[in-house]
Amino acid sequence: MKKLLSVLMLACAIFTNAKAEETNMKNDKILVAYFSATGNTKSVATTLATAIGADLFEIVPEQPYTPDDLNWQNDNSRSSVEMGDKSSRPAIASKIDDMSQYKIVFIGSPIWWGREPSIIDTFIESYDFAGKTVIPFVTSGSSGIGEYGANLQALAPEAKVLGGKRFSTNVSAQELKNWANEQMQ
Repeated sequence: MKKLLSVLMLACAIFTNAKAEETNMKNDKILVAYFSATGNTKSVATTLATAIGADLFEIVPEQPYTPDDLNWQNDNSRSSVEMGDKSSRPAIASKIDDMSQYKIVFIGSPIWWGREPSIIDTFIESYDFAGKTVIPFVTSGSSGIGEYGANLQALAPEAKVLGGKRFSTNVSAQELKNWANEQMQ
């Protein structure tokens, strides 16, 4: 009888702990931070944040990008120069007041030269991501996510950075919600 009672108590403790962890995950504040050069990533980020009930933060460059700056075919364009210099850190116009409130941070942007735009590196290096889960997403017509996740992990070694995913601009809210929920488990 004592063994049965012990087993039941252990099962209750495990179940209670699992439920507490599940509740904590559901109550963790979530942030969707994004950089959008042409509006494509903004559309996906806004849909994602709404679908999962997350806060939304736009990573706005202090010096906005012009169409000439974004000309990837011009080796002297601003984006080409920044991406050619891995130490480049374009300034961001605003900051998040309290990053510590977020346990899960989705980070989105276009994919440039097979990796994250340099302004994403600025964003990652501006905050303490220790103990946070970072989930990248990118927008692109055809390019894969490349080294995005690995690069973020190198910049935020105490974070748990997941592999991430590429989305087209016509992705549905339900698809984003399903993907996000899988990532947050």
